[in-house]
Amino acid sequence: MMTEIPLAPWRSPLAHALHRNRSLPNSRYAQLATVRSDGFPANRTIVVRGFLPGGNQLRFVTDGRSEKVGQGDRAELCWYFPKTREQFRIRGRLRFVDGGSGDEGLLKARRMLWHELSDGARLSFLWPEPGMGRSAPEAFVIEPPDNMIPAEDFCLLLMEPIYVDHLELRGEPQNRSIYRLEDGEWEMGDVNP
Repeated sequence: MMTEIPLAPWRSPLAHALHRNRSLPNSRYAQLATVRSDGFPANRTIVVRGFLPGGNQLRFVTDGRSEKVGQGDRAELCWYFPKTREQFRIRGRLRFVDGGSGDEGLLKARRMLWHELSDGARLSFLWPEPGMGRSAPEAFVIEPPDNMIPAEDFCLLLMEPIYVDHLELRGEPQNRSIYRLEDGEWEMGDVNP
């Protein structure tokens, strides 16, 4: 069973930015950076699918065969909101939840997110392996999967934030706040932009 965790203090400004930018479809997209085994960063655009209920973990989906799965658990998300001219850089630890997870609460969250996806999004988890040589067109012609049973390669990707840098690019001077998770408590301070 998942325990309720108090909302982090950065959740309020993020909720405000999401609300004010809700008319922009691109406000759901952010860039997620991980570190490759050769030490170089790997950055990609992902869809933010909200928060895991009862906590501060951000939810995404990924294919269990994708490169990011093998790139460790450290990551940073950069999320920009054009209407309000705000940027959130969120650093944290990743957790990949596949069908073999031993946590029944997370398996339920995985099933629920699978059910929320569009048919097109669900189909992509049945396509040939990402990053491999291009397959024949017929390999992408697949019957839609069951919307209640996640595909084997479907992963719920969670990010547990430990550091949030919120920059408001409007105003003179601009506003910037840093939030750090220290010994289970969030500390916040304003810094120069």
